[in-house]
Amino acid sequence: MPIQPSGAVGTKGTVEIKPEYKEGLDDVDGFSHVILLYHFHLSQDFSLKVNPFLDDSHHGVFSTRAPRRPNPIGLSIVKLIRVENNILHIENIDIIDNTPLLDIKPYVPAFDIHEVEKIGWLTNVMTKSKYFKSDDRFNKNTDMYNP
Repeated sequence: MPIQPSGAVGTKGTVEIKPEYKEGLDDVDGFSHVILLYHFHLSQDFSLKVNPFLDDSHHGVFSTRAPRRPNPIGLSIVKLIRVENNILHIENIDIIDNTPLLDIKPYVPAFDIHEVEKIGWLTNVMTKSKYFKSDDRFNKNTDMYNP
């Protein structure tokens, strides 16, 4: 599994919405991209200092996108290919199969894109995100996350 959508370019998948929520998908097909909020259901426990995928140094969990968080919520922006009944067909997906979805929101560049002046410790490692794949850092029995 890619660790970021930039490493999942072209990866296709589906999101199944419970039938009772299908009406909430009305008009979502008018957007080319959607934001998926989901629960890191395989993440157990959390660490306030983590060793993220892209760096060998420890960082505060809130300066990373690490899944072992006090509130294990993930976010991905994906391309919406089409909607069929209660199924979203998407692309550029970096989420594990059967991950519980919390919410879907339309991605609107005028609302969601912000010019930034700095990106912290990620400045020197950004190009790595396309090549890293997930490992067993979801497992609380590993020392990979703990300083």
